[in-house]
Amino acid sequence: MPGVYEICVTDHFAAAHALKGYDGNCSNLHGHNWIVEAHIQCFKLNKLGIGIDFRDVKGVVKDVLSKLDHTNLNEVVEFSSINPTSENLAKFLYKELSRRLNTEHIKVSKIMVFESPGCGSSYREE
Repeated sequence: MPGVYEICVTDHFAAAHALKGYDGNCSNLHGHNWIVEAHIQCFKLNKLGIGIDFRDVKGVVKDVLSKLDHTNLNEVVEFSSINPTSENLAKFLYKELSRRLNTEHIKVSKIMVFESPGCGSSYREE
């Protein structure tokens, strides 16, 4: 079985959210400095020994996160019918980054979202 390389790019954004139906303070509008880790699997390296250029991944991640930065996530269309929890945010980012980055030899493997230090969730598909 051939080996698989995996790279990770980390970025951040600031946004507010309120959890509808939550019994506690998080039902009120509040903000986080979100940290996002994008894990990308590479099944083949180019002649330089690179699976995917960090710069390319950073650019796509930054572009996607720029649409969320300094927003109320509850008002972002993708969260109009679901709570903007860290779990749902991780799935949204996984789907969006996969759509933009996946190729025959490259696959987004996991997205990790931290809403505060030590508290986060991840999403991946088997």
